[in-house]
Amino acid sequence: MAVDESSEVEELKEARRYMKIRDIIEQRGNSLSFEFFPPKTQEAETQLFDAIKRLEIFRPSFVSVTYGAGGGTRKTTRRVVEHIMRETSLTPMPHLTCIGQSEDELKAILRDYQQLGIENILALRGDPPKGTAGSSANDGHCHASDLVRLARSFGALSTGVAVYPEGHVEAPSLETDMFYTKQKIEAGADFAITQMFFDNRFFYDFMERAEKVGIHIPVIAGIMPITDIDKIKRFCQTCGSTLPSSLIRRMETAGSPGEVARIGIDFATRQCEDLWQHGVRFFHFYTLNRAEAVTEVLHNSSLERLLGETSEEDLTSSILVT
Repeated sequence: MAVDESSEVEELKEARRYMKIRDIIEQRGNSLSFEFFPPKTQEAETQLFDAIKRLEIFRPSFVSVTYGAGGGTRKTTRRVVEHIMRETSLTPMPHLTCIGQSEDELKAILRDYQQLGIENILALRGDPPKGTAGSSANDGHCHASDLVRLARSFGALSTGVAVYPEGHVEAPSLETDMFYTKQKIEAGADFAITQMFFDNRFFYDFMERAEKVGIHIPVIAGIMPITDIDKIKRFCQTCGSTLPSSLIRRMETAGSPGEVARIGIDFATRQCEDLWQHGVRFFHFYTLNRAEAVTEVLHNSSLERLLGETSEEDLTSSILVT
């Protein structure tokens, strides 16, 4: 009997892993997901795999793995994705960027992922490697919409895109940003994930603009619990996200790193609660390859219960290991 139960569990895990994100979201009506980035050292890899294991308890809809500028982490991204496929019950979604890579290179990557069993891709234009201004050697495929079309040509892939509540940092206006956002979605995107934001009004305003131009795919809110204010300030300078000045002041005058983390976790908790109260049901957490802050936000905001996938036994286990 035990053997049969074990076999049934493995079959359920396989069925869960090999699913398109668009179908998962449609079936569940909500979504919880986590982002990780490829590690650069053995110690960082150990930390990453520990975080993945600890966050697996929450039974997320999917997890994503980022891709370095100009494909700089291509091999490591694939290795992390393969680890998730082989060692967990999770549905992985690799990021893929098109800038600096030829169409043949992109097709080879997509074919390789399909052979690995991957059914989901986050299609991004990406940034050129440091010291370069862009790429002229990528057969014209240097916009996210081009990569979406290319991924869709493979048929079996569910494709996501990034969207920007405050507008893309390179967009001259919110109207221009929405024009290109709609292009990406009309190219065949199934869902979108927002860049991190720290004032929910930006998200609500974005959703209003999207509604006006006829965008109706699921838009997943990207949440970044802040535990290091200096690091997040650098991120925001690069991507154009706005940090509330009152939050910066509180963190910069905090008495210890622990107090900074507590302020950040409380802020993210209130942010998630407000989003939920306004009808948001799709949440994507930028983990920075650590489980502690995200776990606390999920417990404090009760999202793990509200999203309805985590068992009471698993919740108890996650509290004990935090």
